[in-house]
Amino acid sequence: MTIRFDGRVAIVTGAGNGLGRSHALGLAERGAKVVVNDLGAALDGRGRTSAAAEKVVEEIKAKGGEAIADGASVTSPDEVKAMVERVMAQWGRVDILVNNAGILRDKTFTKMELDDFRAVLEVHLMGTVICTKTVWDIMRAQNYGRIVFTTSSSGLYGNFGQSNYGAAKAGMIGLMNVLHQEGAKTDVRVNLLSPTAATRMTEALLPKEALELMTPASITPGVLYLVSENAPSRVILAAGAGGFAQAVIHETEGIYLSEAERTPETIAARFAEIGDLAGMRDLKGAFEQTDKFVAKAAAARGIALPKRG
Repeated sequence: MTIRFDGRVAIVTGAGNGLGRSHALGLAERGAKVVVNDLGAALDGRGRTSAAAEKVVEEIKAKGGEAIADGASVTSPDEVKAMVERVMAQWGRVDILVNNAGILRDKTFTKMELDDFRAVLEVHLMGTVICTKTVWDIMRAQNYGRIVFTTSSSGLYGNFGQSNYGAAKAGMIGLMNVLHQEGAKTDVRVNLLSPTAATRMTEALLPKEALELMTPASITPGVLYLVSENAPSRVILAAGAGGFAQAVIHETEGIYLSEAERTPETIAARFAEIGDLAGMRDLKGAFEQTDKFVAKAAAARGIALPKRG
């Protein structure tokens, strides 16, 4: 079945260049009305201009699509609120939010100033929170919403010199997991994209031959699926150079220790058993972990537990 977005309204942050631009163009090509949000800042977040966003809007309109440019800073609740109010006045709804805006201020942790740590957290994590919070009740009232957060392999696996960026990107995992639960009743689905692409953020880090393969356009099909009507929810989709994979967080089955055995020495001696991957599983919520450990303890003591809930 062809994926289309006719009648849908999408906001894409950081859409003046790179991945955001590609996502905005892709949504518009398939029928969405698109808000091209971009502060127009430098890579480190300094400066401001609307030129990049307006250029993307011109590209969309030249192909027969509908789009508006907006220069709201994702770190400003007032500016984001004004943007969303403008969208609601013009088009009456918000169906899709792609949180893509970001900055870099890379340094080793020992050399990094706290202001640079906070700045990256503010744009990536709090910017995502602010934009999502602003459209959340609109989507719930519509009984429809599709939201993508942009995480990174730096947050999933780590990358030297990016403690601020990695922390911000990892924080999105917890945010997604909770909002997936809170949005389920009203069909608001929330997913993570973990992209690797040739953008302003990576052009100085990778060889030319690799960058030529890592086009933003090779990633956008994954975003279009994650914000489609039949999208999943609570998925981490990794994408790059035409490759797509799903990152997952699993927990091992673990062991139960009696009170007499609960010493650090026992844990050290049985650590391989604790980390045994056999039987590991994807837990759907925090209480699944609680239930697992309590069930083991109850079984060891012969206690019959009442069903929770």
